[in-house]
Amino acid sequence: MEGKIIKGIAGFYYVHVPQIGLFECKARGVFRNQNIKPLIGDNVLIEELMNEEKKGNILEVKKRENQLIRPSVANIGQVMIVFSVNQPKPNLNLLDRFLIMVEKENIPAVICFNKIDTLSKEDTAMIQEAYERIGYPVFTTSATKGEGIEDLDKFLYNTTTVFAGPSGVGKSSLLNLIQKEVHLEIGEISQKAQRGKHTTRHAELICFRENSYVVDTPGFSSLSLDQMSSDELKNYFVEFTEYIDNCRFQGCNHINEPNCAVKNALQEGKISKSRYDNYVMIYEELKDIRRW
Repeated sequence: MEGKIIKGIAGFYYVHVPQIGLFECKARGVFRNQNIKPLIGDNVLIEELMNEEKKGNILEVKKRENQLIRPSVANIGQVMIVFSVNQPKPNLNLLDRFLIMVEKENIPAVICFNKIDTLSKEDTAMIQEAYERIGYPVFTTSATKGEGIEDLDKFLYNTTTVFAGPSGVGKSSLLNLIQKEVHLEIGEISQKAQRGKHTTRHAELICFRENSYVVDTPGFSSLSLDQMSSDELKNYFVEFTEYIDNCRFQGCNHINEPNCAVKNALQEGKISKSRYDNYVMIYEELKDIRRW
């Protein structure tokens, strides 16, 4: 039988087989020998164990269209990156790091800024516009007020969407409004640290309408890009693309090189200073990593 892994806990994989149901499965030892680890979202071939209802073994993991390392999810249609505009304030460096990771995997990225009821419309619009100018679809929502949920919901049809972002920004609250299949636990914000508590313990695929899946993932407060080289970083800042052919030097990293079209665009206000500053910060961080 063929199905899709919707959850994995402590070595068990829960596989949804259409029109039959959910099977609790173990992966065969051959996967360990081949260094293959089944992921949420994998399409798999399973065998049902005799005399054990809804239990089985995973025999084969089908070829993946794509995958993310963090969160570990395969066969993704798009990633919905959720940040709050306030409470906690958005860490745009962290947001840019996640966009880099998604761009590297060539997966469409969408941004949702939640909790718009806690910030003025003018300040919210400034944050929103900075990323819309780059070309990312941006949604603004208030889970507590129910604002923007209908537009967000329409964007989730007929695809698998990973919801990702820091703890406490309202991912689970948004998903509870969008789907009724699984009620997700909601955490409180630590007033001292202004960080959310981790309420999602593991990634889980939720089918909430035919051919529409969402994935809630554990929140994160940092994101390492140390598997990437400093020289390739520029490829994942999409706003650089239209300028790079006009740089004086081929392979320009847009840091100290003269006659750099990207830096000229920055001076002209065509590229966000915040985004560029984050690029330089991450570039220097990657450049200092010793590669063996």
